[in-house]
Formats: sequence, structure tokens, C-alpha cells
Amino acid sequence: MPSIKVGTENSADIELHYNDHGKGKPIVLVHGYPLDGNSWERQERALLANGYRCITYDRRGFGRSSQPSTGYDYDTFAADLKELLDHLGLDEDVVLAGFSMGTGEVTRYLGTYGSAGISKAVLIGSIPPYLLQTDDNPNGVPKDVFEGLKQAVVADRYAFFDAFLGNLYNTDASIPERLSEAALRASSQVAAGSGPYATYACIDTWLTDFRGDLPKIDIPVLAVHGTADRVLPFEVTTGRLRDERLIADLTVVTIAGGPHNVCWTHPDEVNSALLSFLGSEAGDRLATMAAAGVMATAGRT
Repeated sequence: MPSIKVGTENSADIELHYNDHGKGKPIVLVHGYPLDGNSWERQERALLANGYRCITYDRRGFGRSSQPSTGYDYDTFAADLKELLDHLGLDEDVVLAGFSMGTGEVTRYLGTYGSAGISKAVLIGSIPPYLLQTDDNPNGVPKDVFEGLKQAVVADRYAFFDAFLGNLYNTDASIPERLSEAALRASSQVAAGSGPYATYACIDTWLTDFRGDLPKIDIPVLAVHGTADRVLPFEVTTGRLRDERLIADLTVVTIAGGPHNVCWTHPDEVNSALLSFLGSEAGDRLATMAAAGVMATAGRT
């Protein structure tokens, strides 16, 4: 089981578990909450078949990585990602792809460390630009919503997971055609195995302000979002990235009726958008994606 050390807590090492499969152009896949790196299996299968090298890892506190009580902020998460890239010697033509919480790692990494060695980025079910409602961010979500989530975790985190996963997949609409009861149980098991402290602490990270990072992104970005997302609604996340022109070179793909985790429920649509974007050049990106049957819109260039 490959892992890297990214710090210590008291006498214990803090280690990240990762998998590194295939050969070719590398793509690093950063998972969402409360899942692990294996949640990318429906994308990894397609990427490997198309000649990409796939690197997945478990965020601290989740999956098979260490479960410390420290480091749950996006500066640390981005530093963990950099440690992994440096460890694997990934310094040329790398693609960073994040789902949900993972979009924060990708955004903060690019805002902090720049795009040297990174050719493209993918944001699926984005958290940026800024979820918290404030005087200068009136379109955000009131803070008491997030306080309620934290209280639910403290009261009974397993019951919280049941409700959260229901919205992650829109289970009332997705089962049985797009999500099986068995797959939902598997996600519940992964969530239950996450660190209790991490489960609670990560909710505060969702309030991170990424508006300072976004203008620094100088590579092409694909943003994919389900129109029926109940966790991170399109209008307050990816819709703002597009409409407020917060990323210079942005291509947006919406998936009609898709829930938050479209990676699982709509893999064909996600994979088509992903492979078309990865294989296209700047001048013909929209044409290439349209030819592949992907409906996309572009931001400013």
C-alpha cells in the first residue's frame, strides 16, 4: 500500500495513501467528502483505457490515510497535494481534477503554487468561488446552515451521513436506474470509516474564500456540474465561475438532472466531457467537445 509522509502529530506520522496506475499523461484525481480515492473508479476506468496515467489519493482523515486532528484547512490540503506531486516527480503536463471538496485543493494549489508543470484543471461539482454569505458575498449561503451540519455530525455522524449521501446522489431520483442500493451502502461504509474529527472539521473548510485564487489560474479549466445538485447548487458555485468570469479560460458543461456526484450517476456524460477536454487544444476546444456530443459553454479568453 503506497503512502507518503506529510507531517506528524505527536509521535505518529501523518501519511497519505495513494494509488498510481497506468502510463501516459498523468491526471491526479482528488476526491470529495466523505468518500475516498476509489470513488473515481468510473472515471479511472475510462482514463486508463484512453492511455492516461491515473493517480488517486485519500485526503487526510479519509480512506486509508492517517486520521489526525490537525491540518483540516485548504492551505494544508494543497500542501499535501504538492507533497504527492513532488514525491512522484510529476512536474510536466499534469492534469489536476477535483470533485466537490477536491475542487478546493485544485483551486488553492494553483493559487498558491502556480501552474508550473500543470497543463489543465478539472472542477466537478465545484465549491469555489465562496460559499459563505457575507456583506461582500450576498449570494452565499448563511453560516447557520453550516453550523447546523456540524451539530448534526456531533449528534450522530452516522445518521448525518445517511442524509448527506441521500443528497449527494439524489437517491429519491437516482435509485435504481443510476444508483444501486449496493453502491449507496458502499459509500456509507466508506463514510463511516472516515475520521470522526475529520468529518466535523472539514465542514468549516467549505467556507473558504477562493476568490483570491481564481484570477491566478492561467491554464484551461473544465467545470462540470449537475443541474439538480442539492449539495452545491450550480447557481452559487459553477454558475458564478462562469457568469462572473472568475477563471480566464473556463469551459462549463452542465449535466441535465444530474445530482452532486455526477461522477457516479452520469459517468458516460462526465467521461465524454473529460476526455474531450483533455484531448483538445485551446483553439478548437468547443468544436472538439461539440463533436463528441458534449454541450459546453466557454468563459472569457
